[in-house]
Formats: sequence, structure tokens, C-alpha cells
Amino acid sequence: MRLKIDLHDHYSDGRKLEAALVTMMTEAQEKKADVLEIIPGKGSGQLKKYVLRFLEKQYKGVYHRIEKDDKNWGRVFVHFRWGKI
Repeated sequence: MRLKIDLHDHYSDGRKLEAALVTMMTEAQEKKADVLEIIPGKGSGQLKKYVLRFLEKQYKGVYHRIEKDDKNWGRVFVHFRWGKI
């Protein structure tokens, strides 16, 4: 299962942005999603840096790895491994 969140609507309000990320990470855990696609957009890169720092700080150990899309600089994939070998 793949989940997706577009942060374009939340970028200007830090509380809404953090709440949206927490909601999607919680949903990914509940549904045992394989991948969560986060779209911070291209812009100046500040939102993407914020998302990466947030994931590293709040959810280290929950996800398996983070992949920055090499074809589209404005996308981040969070990969999960739920007891798979």
C-alpha cells in the first residue's frame, strides 16, 4: 500500500504542517503501508529540509529508509519494513 501527502496547502503554518505529517505517519503505521510519498514541492528546498529533519528527529526507527526522488526533486519517499524478511 502506498500513501501520499501533498504539503503545498500546509507550508505556511508550522502547526498544520507538523499535524499533517504526524497524521500521515500514524496512518502509515496503522495501515502498515509500504511507502509514504511526501510532496514538499521544489521551491527553495526549505520545506523539504524541514520534512527530512522532522522525520529524522521524531520517527527515527519507525521507517526503514528515506529516498529522495532523483527524477523529481520535490518528492520524498519514506519506506517501511513491517516484519518482512
